[in-house]
Amino acid sequence: MIRKILAVILVLNFTACAELQQVVNQLPQSGTIGNTEIASGLRQALDLGIDKQVTKLTQTDGFFKNDLVKILLPEELAKVDKALRDIGLSNLADEGLKVLNRAAEDAVKESTPIFVDAVKSITFDDAKNILLGDNDAATQFLTSKTQEALYTKFNPVIKNSFSKVGADKIWSNLINKYNSIPFTNNVNPDLTDYVTGEALKGVFTMIAVEENDIRTKVSSRTTDLLKTVFALQD
Repeated sequence: MIRKILAVILVLNFTACAELQQVVNQLPQSGTIGNTEIASGLRQALDLGIDKQVTKLTQTDGFFKNDLVKILLPEELAKVDKALRDIGLSNLADEGLKVLNRAAEDAVKESTPIFVDAVKSITFDDAKNILLGDNDAATQFLTSKTQEALYTKFNPVIKNSFSKVGADKIWSNLINKYNSIPFTNNVNPDLTDYVTGEALKGVFTMIAVEENDIRTKVSSRTTDLLKTVFALQD
């Protein structure tokens, strides 16, 4: 009887071990893919985000008609927009917002070379940390590597864009209309720095969208390399 019980236990243990081994065999094996492939996969994911998502922002209405990144007036000037709309000047308010977004669309066209250099700089250690990090870890890496250079590049482009499309006159008209409303405090904003910051936020928001898709949706892994590398973090 004891022999029979032992036999049953051995069979159960063998079966359990076999099932466990089957599960293990189905897991991505990090030993089968090297650091070079992991780094290449991360670079490919970022390149895809830049090509697919950032390029959208450079097109007409890339910012203005994208609710994720549309640039609105800064908080302290939100009252300007509301006041103009309240007195029937919605078209003027819309034109003011459009100018801000057009300037951002112009500036983002300058971003690609900076991103390309940053993506090339990803090391093996960077790749491991990014792969096993948060769903926006690659975007965070890119932000840390490019934000300062992008700001320096974007700011004069946005300033020039304001001048090119007559933004100075548009904003002067808008603010003067607002300042003529009784019981309001006069405002005289310099929006170049604000729009530069918002343009940067928009760029990294869209890259994060693509990164999250690749990390969470197998269907977004459109190459064999992406499928292999990101299977390691599933």
